[in-house]
Amino acid sequence: MAIEPIIRFHGAAGTVTGSCQLVEFGTTKILIDCGLFQGSKTEKELNYRPFPFDPRKIDAVILTHAHIDHSGLLPKLVRLGYDGPIFATPATTDLCSVMLPDSAHIQESEVDQLNRRNLRRGRQTVTPIYTARDAASAITLFRQVRLGSWEKAGEGIRFRFWNAGHLLGSASVEMEIDAAPSPLRLLFSGDIGPRHKLLQFDARAPSGWDYVICESTYGNVERDETNDAARRHILRSEVLTAAHPNGALIIPSFAVERTQELLTDLVFLMETGGVPKCPIIIDSPLATRASEIFRRHARELENGDVLVRAIEAKNVRFTETAEQSKAIDFIRGFHIVIAASGMCEAGRIRHRLKNWLWRDEATVLLVGYQAAGTLGRFLEDGASTVRIQGDDIRVRARIRKLDIYSGHADGGELADWVQARQPISAGVFLVHGEADALEGLRERLVTFLPQDHLIRPGLDSAFRLSRQRAVEISEVMPPPRIDPILAGRTDWHNDFQSLVLDLQDELAKAADDKARRVVIRRLRRALQEEA
Repeated sequence: MAIEPIIRFHGAAGTVTGSCQLVEFGTTKILIDCGLFQGSKTEKELNYRPFPFDPRKIDAVILTHAHIDHSGLLPKLVRLGYDGPIFATPATTDLCSVMLPDSAHIQESEVDQLNRRNLRRGRQTVTPIYTARDAASAITLFRQVRLGSWEKAGEGIRFRFWNAGHLLGSASVEMEIDAAPSPLRLLFSGDIGPRHKLLQFDARAPSGWDYVICESTYGNVERDETNDAARRHILRSEVLTAAHPNGALIIPSFAVERTQELLTDLVFLMETGGVPKCPIIIDSPLATRASEIFRRHARELENGDVLVRAIEAKNVRFTETAEQSKAIDFIRGFHIVIAASGMCEAGRIRHRLKNWLWRDEATVLLVGYQAAGTLGRFLEDGASTVRIQGDDIRVRARIRKLDIYSGHADGGELADWVQARQPISAGVFLVHGEADALEGLRERLVTFLPQDHLIRPGLDSAFRLSRQRAVEISEVMPPPRIDPILAGRTDWHNDFQSLVLDLQDELAKAADDKARRVVIRRLRRALQEEA
């Protein structure tokens, strides 16, 4: 009897982050991505739990690109015994050499701060998911594979990379499994970039597949068609509106690619007179190091020469040390700060937001996807007060959002990408998306693919890949690591923080102490009635 491959979805299933798929063929086990979960505390807690597989039994890892939601748990994988190859493109390898140590540094710093608070409160201390040493160990396992070059991943499985158009070095993965009577062909999209991306050429891949595993991040979104001139016109309008004499334009941005795109367009607008020149500060050590990698790979980029000129512009400043970052608070006159992280979950952007969110002369410009439960999503959704590093901050700054710098194709572009991969004989798995996005892409694909060929896997679900269709495995499995209803959504931690902020608002609006006591009594009465 012929052996049928099995695919397991251990991340980015019903949610956007934590990308991780496991392909099994006989005794061979290949992992595609091993990403960090982001979003609500419920999802982020998965980063601390054991993997639902034995890292020591994985034969190889194939990495689609360097973003932390695809690569960020590789050091943990190595810490727990994985010692095989991590296959990646040369640019992805270079980016991970700075991104994984940076991720480890953030985790160690945040755990250190948390443990100080826990000790003061009499609570148990915690340990980071992994350390800088683990990240360094992971980097030694990287093996560079160029686009279009076939590589053996394990017994009976080979693969090659195709440009995904999403990020420097990003790739889709073509996989051939030596299943009788002929190879079974799988395509993992990775993250697909949009058309007209400033620094990336359009995504490419062959046609004719048994299965396609496709990202769905913006599956329910249809953006207006744009180009370099239209994008810069929109950015120009935002900068001119934000340009308060004593203000700042604060841009939370992913340190890799998004920062370089924004910098290129901002410098172009200033050099051509579209907006007045002002200081542009890149407040991120990671963005500084990543920009140097982009400079080295400029020939692989579309408009790479324009990017290099922007990096070298005299009004652009890169911060490295904490002292340089703190000095930004003393800048006088309008200036622009681009700081990581893009979802406002960590890094120096939180310090910038603490300093500016409460000022009405500031503008915060969101330029990327904001996962449910993140600070960026709360700002995007219009929160009047947010909590940052234990402090409640009133939001008086203008909050703006631009989707023109997204690194992801929209719903129409994803559907076009899938259609161009036809014929697809057995099925399309929809991953890397929240519920509305997954459904939006499914509605587009059902116009040219059979409905029963479109599959939305849940976290830790598994499927046997036959020639005709994917069959979900009904074997006895451990309970789900997360309630599927909570995947990609806010959780009780978010609800609690929102309740605390609402209570503080009610108490602040009360006329006097007597009225405040009435509010508190009403809350206690409600709690007693629920009990």
